[in-house]
Parts: sequence; structure tokens; C-alpha cells
Amino acid sequence: MHGVFDIVGPVMIGPSSSHTAGAVRLGLMARKILGEPAVKAEINLHGSFAQTYRGHGTDKALIAGILGFSPEDERIRDALMLAQQQGLDFSFQTVNLEGAHPNTAVIYLVGATGRVARVRGASVGGGNILITNIDGYSVELTGQYPALITIHRDRPGVITQVTQILSRYEVNIAFMRVSRQNRGETAMMIMELDDQPADEVMEECREVYEVENAFTIPAI
Repeated sequence: MHGVFDIVGPVMIGPSSSHTAGAVRLGLMARKILGEPAVKAEINLHGSFAQTYRGHGTDKALIAGILGFSPEDERIRDALMLAQQQGLDFSFQTVNLEGAHPNTAVIYLVGATGRVARVRGASVGGGNILITNIDGYSVELTGQYPALITIHRDRPGVITQVTQILSRYEVNIAFMRVSRQNRGETAMMIMELDDQPADEVMEECREVYEVENAFTIPAI
């Protein structure tokens, strides 16, 4: 079943839902993953993003999202100027990523405290996005649900402990994916939830012995 927004498209500043609205959401998701305002952004563009990003305003849209703007924000058209005024150092490069969706961006952000995030994602149509990699971990994240992300040691029982915390607080998991680079080392777990987890839920997740970090990303 399709909803009205699947038929008429998202509320947005044009000209294209994929090249503008989706691009804003990619930038906004990268900002939320970083968890703080960015002071530097290096953006690699692939496929049609690379070919038309100036003409379709994809560059403005990505920077607008990184600044925290929503897809319907009228300031999108002035995003590059506003970014410069706010001291955001940004650059764009075109790349060829084998097998990637044609509307793919790889966004590398540095935050005000020195924190870094590398996010790869695609605008897949109708303003929808799919994040496929965070800091080297393969993921599948749409931004349609609030998400809980843990960075933890790849040990038996860690996932069970975290899911038991969510169960105790009656937080339902809609989707879950675990990614690791090497067995027994560091892993990333992403749980898309029906509801945004409360602060006390996050505090308990961080107290799990093998969890190095736990944070949330609100739905966008």
C-alpha cells in the first residue's frame, strides 16, 4: 500500500526529489551520525550526483543537510554561502565507485570537538535515502525510524544484553543489523526502533561491559 507522499513526493525545495530532497537527508543523516556541528566536510560524488550536482543543486542540498536544514527549508538555495559564514570548510570531488547506486555520496565530516564520521549513502528516489556504510562498517539505515547504534567488542552475549534492556523498557525493534570488520574485534550494531529511546535506556546500554559507545540517531 502506498501513502500520499509515495505518490506526490515529499514536501521539499526543488528541483528534484532525488538530487535535492534526498541529498538534504543524506547530509542531515551524516550530521546526526557525527553528533555535533561540523567544521569540515569532504564530499565525494558518484554517478549522476557527480555529473549534475551543480545544475541540480545537489551541492547546496548536501551542505544544507550538514548544516541541519530540513528538505523543505527555504535556506537550501543559500546553503553554500551560509556554510561559509558559519565557518564550515567544505569541498566536493567526483569519484567512480564500482557497483554503487548512481546517486551516491561519501561524506567525511570533522566536528567541532575533533570527532570524525565517514558516511556513505544514496538517494534512492522520492526523497528516500539508504545509508550503506558508517566508518567502515556495512549498514542499512533509512532514517525513517529512530536508531540506536552501539560500538562494542565482538563477544557472545553483548547483543542479548542490549536487547534485554530495550525489552525491559518496552522499546520495540523494527530492524536490526550487526556488522564487524574482523571476528572477535570491534562490531557495530544498528537497531531501528519504533520509538526514540529515553535517556535512561541509553545510560544502561552504555553500562554493558563490552559496549564502547552507544548513541541514538533520531528519525529524519
